[in-house]
Amino acid sequence: MITALFADVHSNLTALQACLRHARDHGAERFAFLGDLVGYGPDPAAVIDVITGIPGALVVKGNHDEAIEVEPKTRDLNDLAYDAIVWTRTALSPAQKQFLSSLPLLLRDEDVCLVHASANRPERWPYVDDAVAARRSMDAAGAPYVFCGHVHDQMLYFRTTAGNTASFRPPAGSPMPIPRHRGWLAIVGSVGQPRDGNPAAAYALFDDAGETMTFHRIPYDHLATARRIREARLPELLAERLERGF
Repeated sequence: MITALFADVHSNLTALQACLRHARDHGAERFAFLGDLVGYGPDPAAVIDVITGIPGALVVKGNHDEAIEVEPKTRDLNDLAYDAIVWTRTALSPAQKQFLSSLPLLLRDEDVCLVHASANRPERWPYVDDAVAARRSMDAAGAPYVFCGHVHDQMLYFRTTAGNTASFRPPAGSPMPIPRHRGWLAIVGSVGQPRDGNPAAAYALFDDAGETMTFHRIPYDHLATARRIREARLPELLAERLERGF
């Protein structure tokens, strides 16, 4: 089965729709969302409606999703993110807020662990930004595959034959062999707010039968989304981030 993996959608409906179309065109049969459905962008309600309308979708909670419901913890976000959360609360219905509140921090599905940040203390939202953090998450997950987001940049970590943890930046569009006996952690990138200088949306496809993963970058009308951020009177920097991809 081919699973499409999306993280950090951040209320960017246009980017999400572009990635969903691409995933379906490339054989995706199942869809998993690795947290931070909301925050930053102009379309939180529409994004939630799209995701809840996908039969059998797997969804975990991100720190921006949690911030919708837990007022004191929103101050763990920077001022830019906090301002966006305050606005987002006004744009969501009670049912949509309840959906975010009900999401689990972590899901295990056979050989796969899905989490927004790290499987090691997921409630603390640690960043997996080096091999040490990746190893902690992989050890805590207890699964051959760990798929996560939070970092907004695509990266692949794996256990070497010597028992160390190594990493590399995967090329877009090329299937990568990821045999389950070794152990892998994939950061699938951000659909709604990439931060590597490329404004194209990011997501990945996982083929469990073929033991491969393909990372993708999908161009979309990011300038139109930037305009909608300005129309919503969200912070200007959020529009500029989409325009420059950083």
